[in-house]
Parts: sequence; structure tokens; C-alpha cells
Amino acid sequence: MTFWFNKYSDSIVSITFERTIVTIEKRMNGKDNFYLDKQEPNKSCLLAMRKIILGYDNDITETRKYGMPCFCYREKMFCYLWVDKKNHEPYFLMVEGKHLDHPQLETGDRSRMKIFRVNPVKDLPIATINSIMNQALDLYRNGIIKVKSKG
Repeated sequence: MTFWFNKYSDSIVSITFERTIVTIEKRMNGKDNFYLDKQEPNKSCLLAMRKIILGYDNDITETRKYGMPCFCYREKMFCYLWVDKKNHEPYFLMVEGKHLDHPQLETGDRSRMKIFRVNPVKDLPIATINSIMNQALDLYRNGIIKVKSKG
């Protein structure tokens, strides 16, 4: 099963794995091999994480930086998706993590960024993801992190 975030009702919708992957693969191009090259359960987890991020705001776009999917808010780096090299679990890497205060964010030896680990065999913690993402987006929306103006 893959779980998708419904940004309008703050709920998750489950759909079958096979249908989800086929639908998503049809919409992806060559630069999306990051997702398609992963093994399950990471593949569907990362695809769901991607869908969640892109669903927060129309000003969020996806690109690649350092071989990782990078999500930008009005062309300013916002967060990345990556897989831990030791335990092989996916995580959100929040670019301006030093400004974020959430007990499940990890700093490690980073000075600017923080990560939020996701267990790919469990349901995505939507409430926690919402809290972290909204807190991070507010940094950009409220001008704490300068971005290009709309228009």
C-alpha cells in the first residue's frame, strides 16, 4: 500500500501499490530515475513523500541537486529527499532546519540543515510531516528566508 496526503482534508488516502507506481511512472521523465531505481519499500515511500511535498504549494518545484531530488520554494532550496547510507531509510532534509523547532528533527553534525527520518514500512506520520513542512514553509512565506517575489 502507498499512502497519499490529501491537503484539503488533512487525511491520507490509501491506494494499491501497483496502480500507484504505474500511474506515477507514466508521468515521470529521465531525471526521475532517482525514485524508479529504488527498491521497495523505499520506492513507494519516496514517491509518496514527493507527492506530499509538491502538494503543499503551487510555488514548490522539483529539481536535482547533488544527485538528490531538491524541492524549491520560488526558486530557493527548501528541502531534499534522500536515503540514509547506513540504515537505508528515507528522510526529509530541511534546508533551513536551524530555524525549525520540532522534537523529531535531527541535527547530527550539520549546522544549517535538519533531517526527519521516515520508516518506509510504516504509515507516513502525516501530522508530524504537516507540522514540519508548514513551519518550514512559513519561513519562506513570512520573509524570514528571502525568496523571489511572485509575478
